[in-house]
Formats: sequence, C-alpha cells, structure tokens
Amino acid sequence: MDLYLLDLRRFTKDPLIDNNIIKANIFIAKFFFKTKIIDFSNIETIKEQNVFNISPTILIKEISKLIKSLLNKKALRLNSIPNKVLKVAALIIVKDLAEIASYCFTSGIILKSLKEFITVVLYKEEKKDYSLLGSYRLIALKNMLAKVLEKHVANIISKAVEKYRLLL
Repeated sequence: MDLYLLDLRRFTKDPLIDNNIIKANIFIAKFFFKTKIIDFSNIETIKEQNVFNISPTILIKEISKLIKSLLNKKALRLNSIPNKVLKVAALIIVKDLAEIASYCFTSGIILKSLKEFITVVLYKEEKKDYSLLGSYRLIALKNMLAKVLEKHVANIISKAVEKYRLLL
C-alpha cells in the first residue's frame, strides 16, 4: 500500500511539494526535533547515594487497586481507550499484568511490545491551509498495558518521595 500525503509546504509563500520523501522530511523536521550530544564531563559525581527499600514484586491486588482507582469517564493518555473498558478487561488480564510487571521490575528488562507505539498524524479541523504543518497534530497510540505499568511506577515514586521527604 502506498502512503499518500497531501501536498505540503514549509511556509505560506513556498510552492506546494508533491514529493513524498520531501513531505516526510518536512513532517520529521516539524515533529521530531534533533537532539544534541551532551557533555557530562564537568558534572561532579554523587558521593552519597540513598537506597530506598521498594519491592520489585508487583502484587495482583496492587494492580487491581490501581486500575479500579482510574476515573471511568477518562482515558489513560492519548489513545482514548476508556478506563471503563480497561476495568472490564482487567478482570481477565490482571494476574498476567502483575506477572509481567514483576518480571520487568526484577529483571530490569522491558518487553519490546511495551515500548512500541504508533504515531498518527491528524489534521486540525477548520484550518484555512492544510498544506501547512500547523494544521496537523501528532497522536501517540501507546500500549495500554505499558500505561498501567507507568502509572504504577509513578505511584511508587510518589510514595517514596512522601515517605523519605525528598521534596522539601
């Protein structure tokens, strides 16, 4: 299947571009910024390191509680899969999700499928000129299970910050 992109231009006064490779490069330049290499050579090393006692084993009841606490009329981030749907699916997948989470935390390995996401380019409604990149936005469709794990890790970090009074 050939990918079709509307003819684009970088600026209003530029001519329209119909070459898909150049159009893809315009999207890449607009939405995926170039990163620079950072020089860490002048940073002092940390002499004291605190170790926090946080269990890498994730219990089924922890994941169940997390999923139940999600608001029904919301979605976990960008892909708009309602939490209400996740709560129903959780009845079936919670045991496996807890096992996967525990494996990831104990081994330090994140499954490839949890790192994958799809980026979709959507046009913004009622724009005058769809040949300009400002008429579009990116939507990242991320693995729903990865989002639950991220939320769990965020909860762990939040509790550690409170318990050890890290933000004073």
